[in-house]
Amino acid sequence: MIFILPFNLKPMRTKLHLILLVDDDDACNFFHTHLIERLDCAEQVKTVANGLEALEFLKTPIDGHFPRPDVIFLDINMPKMNGWDFLEQYEHLSADQKAQMILIMLSTSFNSEDRDRALSNANVKDFANKYLNKDSLVYLLRKHFPDHFEALN
Repeated sequence: MIFILPFNLKPMRTKLHLILLVDDDDACNFFHTHLIERLDCAEQVKTVANGLEALEFLKTPIDGHFPRPDVIFLDINMPKMNGWDFLEQYEHLSADQKAQMILIMLSTSFNSEDRDRALSNANVKDFANKYLNKDSLVYLLRKHFPDHFEALN
């Protein structure tokens, strides 16, 4: 399946360094990676299949430094370690491992309890339904990283 996204985004002043996608849905990861690349909003996109892999990634130094995603898009329902369990373990990471990343929960669920539970966690900055599209991704990036975008005319 090929996704063609016919749009252009007003240029970002600066790209995000790294976006981490945590989702067991390969098609979703492919689509979100392609969307991020089309928007040219990040230097790097990393995908992992569950919360356990995400924690390993965050705790493993690369060239002597912990990876510091600017944003983590975290699915709720995954095997091995779901989004809720990831959030519990995320609390135990060192400040250096957490850095100042923005954590956004993604779900196909329209259950308001999931949204409320996610947003009640101090580490979760937003909640969105997946699949993200151009408008929802741009909205989230502008909301959480306004300095990265050119001023709107």
